[in-house]
Amino acid sequence: MKLDQLFCLNEEIRQKEYVLATYYIELDKDSDIIAKASSMAVGQTVGTWVPVPGITDEMRDNHMGRVVNVIDLPPYELSSQVADIKCTYLIQIAFPAVNFGAQFPMMLTTLLGNDASTSAQVKLVDLQLTESFASQFGGPNFGIEGIRNLAGEKSRPLILNMIKPCIGFSPEVGAKIFYETAMGGVDLIKDDELLGNPDFCPVVERVKAYNSASKAAYEKTGKRVIYIPNITDSVDRVLDHAKRAVEAGAKVLMINFATVGYSMLHTLAKTVNVPILGHYAGAGMFYEGIHSGMSSPLAVGKLPRLAGADIVMINTPYGGYPLRYQKYIQTVQALSLPYYKIKPTMPSVGGGVHPGITERYIKELGTDIILSPGGAIHGHPEGAAAGVRAMRQAIDAVMNGIALDEAAKEHSELFAAIKLWGYKK
Repeated sequence: MKLDQLFCLNEEIRQKEYVLATYYIELDKDSDIIAKASSMAVGQTVGTWVPVPGITDEMRDNHMGRVVNVIDLPPYELSSQVADIKCTYLIQIAFPAVNFGAQFPMMLTTLLGNDASTSAQVKLVDLQLTESFASQFGGPNFGIEGIRNLAGEKSRPLILNMIKPCIGFSPEVGAKIFYETAMGGVDLIKDDELLGNPDFCPVVERVKAYNSASKAAYEKTGKRVIYIPNITDSVDRVLDHAKRAVEAGAKVLMINFATVGYSMLHTLAKTVNVPILGHYAGAGMFYEGIHSGMSSPLAVGKLPRLAGADIVMINTPYGGYPLRYQKYIQTVQALSLPYYKIKPTMPSVGGGVHPGITERYIKELGTDIILSPGGAIHGHPEGAAAGVRAMRQAIDAVMNGIALDEAAKEHSELFAAIKLWGYKK
């Protein structure tokens, strides 16, 4: 095998249609990292762990992976510097995009299957696509601008609430909760991720009942509240739920992308003509391992954005889940920073959101976000509508440069919320 069939410099590979994957790996200090990286490049493309007949130079040139880089962590240069039993590395492997095309199942099989799931414990920590390849996925149809246009709010963070309790009620009971919440002036109300299409609360009946509640609240407040039904189900049912929900009046759809798969999210985005909220529920199984899976900014950021989510609900370090601050920030960046011509996805932060933490979120993430309190609205001592008003009062204060403890002196709802849940600058 020629040297340039298996190895390539970074600058050279960027001129070609390859997907560049970066992995973290830990090996015994006496292990040959070059051999391990080479084995992965071959084993996840044209070959396997032992030489097999039938592999031609044409196959190698056009379809074999290439080792682009091996980076020591720390950057040892001398064998005498290595005192640890284990050594850690970043390895970069370029995979020909022609092997799988612009679709998720075979791309992820190539990136994290075969050798990466049988003979090498690696974690995918970064993924770089060429512009021509990334553009084939499409990304969000509406993006941040489309969501803002739908909500009728051009500058401030939006407020999204989820119906609580999570599950176990009828559409009629849910509609009453929806109405009470809508009376506070919330922008969006979604189902909890645990509620799909059970017999006791079917999704189409929810759409009809909740939209009626939205209309009734609008007649009193002048504020239109958008309902987002969760259509997560078996793959063979998702598109039917989507079609019937939209026909019943749904203007946004929600799906738990980690459990149905990125491909189902991608298919949904190519099928319906309404925005999609992708929920991270279940994504921890993708990124919580140190030696396997992928990084959270990929799992909850770049991949759902490529797949077409207009909104992605993400976790944060502030709600009891031990997500690292760095990963939370990088996930928001993966969703919203410029990425070729692909529209930005609007981050929706959930888990422990309450009025007293509003200032922190806006300072860290800016205003093109959705704040998604659940318990802080339904658990407000003055009721759900007051919980929404407290969130809005907090947002308005931050937008106007007023400290929340000062604003609370003028608003009883905000005062009660800060008294109960605190003020985290």
